[in-house]
Amino acid sequence: MTQMIHSCDEERCIACYGCVIACKEGNQVPVGVNRRWVITMNEGTREERSISHACRHCEEPFCLEACPVDAISKRADGIVQVDRDKCISCEWCVDACPFGVPEFERDAEGNPTSPMEKCSFCAGGPNVETFSEKEKELYGQNRIAEGKPVLCSSMCATKALVSGEKGEVEGIMEARVAARGLWL
Repeated sequence: MTQMIHSCDEERCIACYGCVIACKEGNQVPVGVNRRWVITMNEGTREERSISHACRHCEEPFCLEACPVDAISKRADGIVQVDRDKCISCEWCVDACPFGVPEFERDAEGNPTSPMEKCSFCAGGPNVETFSEKEKELYGQNRIAEGKPVLCSSMCATKALVSGEKGEVEGIMEARVAARGLWL
């Protein structure tokens, strides 16, 4: 089984938010909700580093196990998907995810008003016809089916964000670290 992953090189990320904007625009992610974030650590110091963060498409996703209606599934290529027609917005996935990934549109009182949003790895969604209007409306672009790279990493100006098959991505990151003279 393949495993698709994202990895961000904190030595290259300049917190330009190109990845966030590409994801939001290309997938029509609602205002107030994100599928990708940029996190800056040690801001204002010499050790300041930024990292682009999204769903990790875990090998053993806790969110999948927590979902009481089986709205979350894992594809053969390792991409974790949410069936937005099945999701009941119970937020059990929020409690289960150790990375704080699942997000919901919310009303003025903070209650969820939409199915869960998270990175789809630009792979459309489950249980809909590929390239259909319904797929695009619910999940955004299906770039994987088109043989195109995901939006976030393809928009990364410094190539800090790398997405793809786990072995290839890890190989790229290991080569970068080795070139800097550091150990993993």
